[in-house]
Amino acid sequence: MKEDIVLLVIVFAVWALLAILYATVPMFAMPGYSVVWGWGSLVFLLLAAVIWIAQRRKPPSAAHPPGHSGPGAEKA
Repeated sequence: MKEDIVLLVIVFAVWALLAILYATVPMFAMPGYSVVWGWGSLVFLLLAAVIWIAQRRKPPSAAHPPGHSGPGAEKA
C-alpha cells in the first residue's frame, strides 16, 4: 500500500505542476484548464490521504492473517 500512496502523490504533483503551468504560461493560453487540472490534482491528493489513513487504522493482524503465505509473511 505504501507504493500506492507514493504513486498517487507523484500523480498529484504532476497534475498540480500542469495546473500551475496552464495558469501562468501565456503560450498555452488555457487558463480555464488550470482549474480542471488543479481540482484533479486535489482528487489524487485526497485519494492518497484516504489510503494513508486506512493503512494506519488497519490492525496488524488484518495485514497478515494466520496462514498467510504471500509477500511479507514470515517463514517458520
